[in-house]
Amino acid sequence: MQANDLTLLTEAARVAATTATRFIGGPLEVTHKPDDSPVTAADLAVNATLSDMLQSARPHYGWLSEESADEPTRLAAEHTFIIDPIDGTRSFIAGEDTWAHSIAIARNGVITAAVVYLPLKDKLYAAALGHGATLNGTPIAVAAPTTLGKANVLTTRPNLDPHHWHGAVPDFRRSHRPSLAYRLSLVAEGAYDAMFTLRPSWEWDIAAGALILTEAGARVSDRTGADLRFNNPHPQVNGVVAGAEGVWAEVLSGLRQ
Repeated sequence: MQANDLTLLTEAARVAATTATRFIGGPLEVTHKPDDSPVTAADLAVNATLSDMLQSARPHYGWLSEESADEPTRLAAEHTFIIDPIDGTRSFIAGEDTWAHSIAIARNGVITAAVVYLPLKDKLYAAALGHGATLNGTPIAVAAPTTLGKANVLTTRPNLDPHHWHGAVPDFRRSHRPSLAYRLSLVAEGAYDAMFTLRPSWEWDIAAGALILTEAGARVSDRTGADLRFNNPHPQVNGVVAGAEGVWAEVLSGLRQ
């Protein structure tokens, strides 16, 4: 990792927040993508802001963003930015505070620097490979080990459909947050014991949170237990399961593959 990559991402997240918050209370010009997910003028403006700032600072890095046309040249780059300008766009549209900027750098498929920033909550999660994870500059760690039956887990109801599980659907306390990056970060800070999503997950939603989690001591994998790799030709992974060691293992052992 270039020595100041994390500093660059932190600065970029704060600049992105300045851009995004200018749209609050004003016209959002909401449109919908082919998959019916919304996109606003704020998403596009933040994407442009980040593209200008980050690609000017690291012109030899590849670029993968939810709001940019995919450039195959990223596959040949040693380093690639992986960006979700606003993760939780529906939350942003609704005037809520649980949306985030998710910004990461992958080197040969491995995330080396990451920031997840929730401007309206003033929560900035950050991590560099091998250097731990922080929240607003203070080190964070995953929750103490527990069993799945006693765990607080972030997941959506469809993930508890019986066809996903070998036997009985596990019984635990379930919560949800609209931003996947925020869900990952909440587990990293120990506020929840685990999170999982069984749907194919876009890299820009999870790249930053995945490093923050591992640097906080969590186990993170796809729904089969395989390590996550990034900057793939098709930028999705096979779901995400993350948490303290025991809970992570219990979720995986219960899932029907």
